[in-house]
Amino acid sequence: MAEPSGDTSPPRPGAPSWAWPLLGPAVAVLFVAYFLLPAQVLGPERPALSWTVFIVVLAAIAALLLKHMRDAMFDRPGTVVALVSLMCLSVLVFSSAYFVISHDPGEFHGLRTRLDAFYFTLLTLATVSYGDIQPRGQSARLLILLQILYTLVFLTAAATSLTGKLRRTAASRPPRGRARKRGPG
Repeated sequence: MAEPSGDTSPPRPGAPSWAWPLLGPAVAVLFVAYFLLPAQVLGPERPALSWTVFIVVLAAIAALLLKHMRDAMFDRPGTVVALVSLMCLSVLVFSSAYFVISHDPGEFHGLRTRLDAFYFTLLTLATVSYGDIQPRGQSARLLILLQILYTLVFLTAAATSLTGKLRRTAASRPPRGRARKRGPG
């Protein structure tokens, strides 16, 4: 059995200490972009383009999630920030899709704004419903099914990888804040 030792080795090159301060601003930029980017390019007037953009973007995010989940298994630096950012981006992509689809009459009842779309996305992610927003059209229902499947496969796996990585990181650090025992006198 190996002796436990305090980890006195220097941090690995490229340690993610530089990445943590970027997490808040990165997520903030994603939210600002979500609320400001024009959605008029997509929508019911261009359904083929809308679905193509949605599928390509979602596939790219899924590929990046898989890469960073693998990196998390091997404890590579920077994976926590990347996974959190990609998970937020996934939610915003679904929210954008709901907002775009809501412009097609008959698809949703009660979904009018981007905030409504974000709210509905989080409710769907959490598998709760208050009944204030209702999918009525086939495209809306298809999108909800895609979000549920995507959540089950990718976001659940990403969250599991993230918590595993955080648990391993916490277990490898020496305990903090313990007072040293003093000898007599």
